[in-house]
Amino acid sequence: MKLVVTIPALNEEKTIAQVIAGVPRKIHGVSEVEVIVANDGSTDQTAERATEAGALVVTLHNRPGLGKVFGTAFERAMRRGADIIVNIDGDGQFDPADIPTLIHPILEGEADFVTCSRFSDPALMPAMPTVKFWGNRAVTSIINWVCGGTSFTDVSCGFRAFNREAAYRLTLFGRFTYTQETFIDLFSKGLRMAEVPLKVRGVREHGRSRVASSIFKYATNSLPIILRAMRDIQPLKFFGGIAALLFVPGFLTGAFVTGWYLYKAHTQPYMSLIPISGILITLSFLLGVLALLADMLGRHRRISEELLYLARRKMYSGKKPRPVMASIRPARAVARLFEESWDVKADESDADETLAASPVSVTTSVARASHVA
Repeated sequence: MKLVVTIPALNEEKTIAQVIAGVPRKIHGVSEVEVIVANDGSTDQTAERATEAGALVVTLHNRPGLGKVFGTAFERAMRRGADIIVNIDGDGQFDPADIPTLIHPILEGEADFVTCSRFSDPALMPAMPTVKFWGNRAVTSIINWVCGGTSFTDVSCGFRAFNREAAYRLTLFGRFTYTQETFIDLFSKGLRMAEVPLKVRGVREHGRSRVASSIFKYATNSLPIILRAMRDIQPLKFFGGIAALLFVPGFLTGAFVTGWYLYKAHTQPYMSLIPISGILITLSFLLGVLALLADMLGRHRRISEELLYLARRKMYSGKKPRPVMASIRPARAVARLFEESWDVKADESDADETLAASPVSVTTSVARASHVA
């Protein structure tokens, strides 16, 4: 059983080495542990500190957003043959020593996806600004409603674990963040989801949050992601809900005017309500038809995602990456990490070509390479 810990990081030079060093290397039920740091174009020494601490570092450019950074690290973990993927932030708010507790439901076969909950246990609730606390509560309520009445207590926490099934099934599109969209996507695919209450630091020790630095910014960027996920995954509920919102006032208005006419034998002074009622009912009918068409497209989406799932299983399942040897030059070791071919007998010259063609920069340490070997 191989565990790969992914750490998205942006200018976290003060804490990244501590987080990497805190990842347990010996966990009951896990035979191998690796750490991958997705460096989101940091301008400080984050990449250097992570490499020195023994992590494999993937550097992205042009600041693509946390959602894309998470997706890149996730894909690299699957390439490395991960059976379990744990994502943890690099700012030190989560304790890496809690990883065995987090992945316990997965190791016991009780869940496919496990997330840390900051709010399910009142005794472990962290101190945080009031606005941030109630903002989390509001977003959690929205996600529970979208997921059909679930009872999650924390959908914005970045400390979470996935088994292979969840990793192969997960399909995300949001660039700003990935946290809430993950819940909607995995729930719609029928995967087992669980929460584990853990103690979390409510306020960063160094600097400010790069994602939730402004509650208004976080809300305006997260809400479209949630709406799009709901539109794509539950199109009938999404468009049908809008149709119902238009139909109800249109019907009530029309019923009122009709009742007034039957009682008074004229429609004055409510004549103007007749076209309003007609417009609302017509729009609700059109949106109802659109909801049916969107639901039909949703079925095609599910077929496409099933094909994607099977392709991922074929690509990643049962395949182990070639070892990163300390006896070869660092450039060749880096190239071997990202070779598409899994054949351990491939010529090393092909690795240099892969490195040159790779759109992502990667660094690693010889000490870490020796450990892997």
